[in-house]
Amino acid sequence: MKWLIASDIHGSALWCGRLMEAFEREKADRMLLLGDYLYNGMVQADKQAVADMLNAHAGVIDAVRGNCDSDEDLAMLDFAVDEDYLVLPVGGVRLFATHGHRYDASRRPPMDKGDILLQGHTHVPATRRWMGFLHFNPGSVSLPKWGSEHGYMTMEDGLFRWVTMDGEEYRRYEL
Repeated sequence: MKWLIASDIHGSALWCGRLMEAFEREKADRMLLLGDYLYNGMVQADKQAVADMLNAHAGVIDAVRGNCDSDEDLAMLDFAVDEDYLVLPVGGVRLFATHGHRYDASRRPPMDKGDILLQGHTHVPATRRWMGFLHFNPGSVSLPKWGSEHGYMTMEDGLFRWVTMDGEEYRRYEL
């Protein structure tokens, strides 16, 4: 199964549209979204357009709540966004998917050595080992920081790829 993993859309219809194009281009089976879907006070947000695009894919989305996700905004979405983290089995290890405002590398959920902490929130792609586990961040769909690209990740058969919205792979990690 191939997953597309993304974070921090922040109400940008332009970049959400590019994400939906990437989902089709990647021929992914499911989408894992790491929070901050509809709101950001610093940019022009088109909440309804973003909600419509995400809702068109609601049947294939797994999602966690971000720090900018209000109950009012989440009521616009047709998929569950109730939890601060999800746990998924991946290639013999557990993947803890979270936004990063409650759990991060220093305040993580219960993890075993070799598990993967996958978080958004910082808007900066990351690949690192930390205290016996792996820590990954896909960066941001709409508001990348520290000179990073607008981007996402894919996960398939233990291979993680970091990809720009133009479809260029710039990093990979294989379990």
